[in-house]
Amino acid sequence: MPGGDGALVEEAERELDRAIDLRRRLHVHPELGLELPRTQAAVLEELEDLHLTLSGGIRTTSVTAELIGAHPGPTTLLRGDMDALPLSEDTGLPYSSEVDGAMHACGHDAHVAMLVGAARLLSARRHQLSGRVVFMFQPGEEGFAGARVMLEEGLLEKAGPVDRAFAIHITPILPTGIVATRPGTLMASADAFRATITGRGGHASMPHDAVDPVPVACEIVTALQAMTTRRVPAFDPAVVTVASIQAGTTNNVIPERAVLEGTVRAVSESTRAVAMEGVRRVVDHVAAAHLCSGEVEAILEGYPVTVNDSAAAERTLQVAEALLGPERTLRVPTPFMGAEDWSFVLQQVPGSMAFLGAGPPGVDQPAPNHSNRMVIDEPAMATGIALYAAMALG
Repeated sequence: MPGGDGALVEEAERELDRAIDLRRRLHVHPELGLELPRTQAAVLEELEDLHLTLSGGIRTTSVTAELIGAHPGPTTLLRGDMDALPLSEDTGLPYSSEVDGAMHACGHDAHVAMLVGAARLLSARRHQLSGRVVFMFQPGEEGFAGARVMLEEGLLEKAGPVDRAFAIHITPILPTGIVATRPGTLMASADAFRATITGRGGHASMPHDAVDPVPVACEIVTALQAMTTRRVPAFDPAVVTVASIQAGTTNNVIPERAVLEGTVRAVSESTRAVAMEGVRRVVDHVAAAHLCSGEVEAILEGYPVTVNDSAAAERTLQVAEALLGPERTLRVPTPFMGAEDWSFVLQQVPGSMAFLGAGPPGVDQPAPNHSNRMVIDEPAMATGIALYAAMALG
């Protein structure tokens, strides 16, 4: 059986209660960004009896743990991200967040608990392990590029040559216990833009004596949608969304300027460049057509496209099928338009990411990741623990 054996899932299930306890403790006290001292302390406490080589970050409260096997072999990097999202929880769970404006709404608490469980399982199997395992507990995935920070601080150099890398992302929109991935592009890039449309303010009753930027901003929104469908290849797509329009102070004053903010997602670097250039062109020229000036003040380069190494993704599917059976292994046909800073690791190490289904039983339309009502089926974490371990053992 590639990557595992018949006992691995049973061993992972024995770790489940401890993983659920850790996950709930983290869920009650979520932390944001790159500084997660309470989460870091919880991880270190859980790992302290496993005889791992532990180290922390400098610019972020990361944890890196190294396990050396009994036999020569490859070095496997396994990652679990640790940070929460800035929103208020509305699940009604008895272990809901006690931190105002912060919630584990993307399952990172489960990622940490699963990776700790895998560390325990692999430590117990050290005599079977060929090579090394590097456990990467990473802050700052939600917009802070924590993976890039850890790479810049020498993660790969300190760990020595890393041969392969693997990460799991849990999601309630897949049935519980399903493992899903694909070779090639798995997730999109993510970039942000802010555009200012400047006209000339005046009295709302006399728009002819002013240059109103509000209808121009509205026209730019629709023009961006037309640009996306007309300039971007249908089979190499992009998504351009204007998520915020801000203008004006009252109902009888035409404002001087309107500000638009939005995001650009793409599944290839070439389409990413086309879409970003298109945003600038549309803003500039639609504004000019209406006697306004348009300026894209910032296009903030975000996460790159997340691209699974083809061989690594095929191995992930094979390991998952051997571990769980073909009925719980899914080769997804198309990329997801969300983004991941695991992409920075995959630019340097052959590896993959897989989605783990954790849809709550009996719920037809579960709240997705990033929802204030997101709930996961916690027993699915046993599958994640076993899969992390299997990817290191094979």
